Amino acid sequence: MVIDTNEPDNGQPEQLRPARMQIETTVLMSRHGESHPTELVDISATGALLRRPLGWSGETGQDWVLDMIFGHNLHIHLEAAIVRISDHHLGFSYSRIPEDKQVPLWNLLGGYADILEYWKDG
Repeated sequence: MVIDTNEPDNGQPEQLRPARMQIETTVLMSRHGESHPTELVDISATGALLRRPLGWSGETGQDWVLDMIFGHNLHIHLEAAIVRISDHHLGFSYSRIPEDKQVPLWNLLGGYADILEYWKDG
């Protein structure tokens, strides 16, 4: 495990999290017959940050299915729970990655899967 030592310094407690890979692609988020097209902002080994769809309403803790399309030949389908909500973004933590999607996800992440980075909440 590698730790990125580019530490921010604004007086708040530092925490470590899996490194986020910034990549934009189309995502369909669905739950109980409700679906919303949106965009991926960044992705890590433990979760993803999506743009909040217009008109979307929900709450933390809800489970959603995320279908992410990368190029012409990579489709990652997984389950994730909402852990953060802001005016413009939804933060998800993976709750179930099907076995056949684990290797493609790790291959997509490459070195990001093994790096921790500092971050400050707020």
